[in-house]
Amino acid sequence: MADDASVQLLDIMRLSGVLTLTCCIAALILSFLCLFAGSRRSVLQNGDLLTLNTSRLGYLGESFNTSDGDGGLLDSLLNNAQGELNDLINDATTDIASALNISDYYSVHLMNYCEGMYEPNGTVAAENGTEVDKNTTYCSPRNALFHFNVTDIVASVLPDEIDLSDLNWPDAITDAQNTIRTASIATVVLYIIGIVFTGLALFGALFSIFTDGRLSACLNILLDFIAFLALTTGSVLATVVIVKAVNAFNNYGEDIGISATKGKVFLGMTWAAAGLMFVATVVSIVQLVIGRKSSGGYISHTREKGFSK
Repeated sequence: MADDASVQLLDIMRLSGVLTLTCCIAALILSFLCLFAGSRRSVLQNGDLLTLNTSRLGYLGESFNTSDGDGGLLDSLLNNAQGELNDLINDATTDIASALNISDYYSVHLMNYCEGMYEPNGTVAAENGTEVDKNTTYCSPRNALFHFNVTDIVASVLPDEIDLSDLNWPDAITDAQNTIRTASIATVVLYIIGIVFTGLALFGALFSIFTDGRLSACLNILLDFIAFLALTTGSVLATVVIVKAVNAFNNYGEDIGISATKGKVFLGMTWAAAGLMFVATVVSIVQLVIGRKSSGGYISHTREKGFSK
């Protein structure tokens, strides 16, 4: 009877090892998707941290604001064309962003950003609440130290006659970007650590399916826990970055016609990866506890030595 019980416990541990392996594989895939989403125009564009909508930049209420309030350069260059700019709102072929030579949207990922145009038109969509498609036209090179700086990006593509002060660009947005810079970089580092240890935990889980021993069980717990801790901390930081950035863009950008939305797909993937590694950690702990309780020792020892009650 004791031998039968030991065999049953061993089978349970093998099955739990398969469960741990499955969790590690799924968490590793999700982590890679979070890290490399948006690395190319065709790679998981909806896996962004946030999307910044700039298609109505400068549009206030019912008209396009072209006044800098002091009779300056923008007044003299654009105020005469204010009527034409307002007509863009109802134009199904163009929008305000294109008039300023900027993209309709910027999708922010962990290691780069992508930009593009709404189709058929971002301005009409915002006005009428209709669904639009994203046509991604450019993705920046991947960089582990990437930090999204929309202020510099927009400033670099505006026409020569216009600068950010003409658009009443809020200093609060620039301040918010600088505030989350360190957190953004730390998030990438934590993801890399999480991926490394999740990969090691995967091999540890695979090894535990075919072998039994207290040392391997303890090692699996350590690897699983470090991976879980790194992915969880990275997910927390990423969530904080997303919430703070979106709130800053929406609170301070409303007056100049820009808005931001959270990346729900990314948030789902990152927290799912962290949750899977939590499950893997718990299962590894259960494996160790069950193994130690079987016949007063570890299961493999029980079988090899032929102990019985």
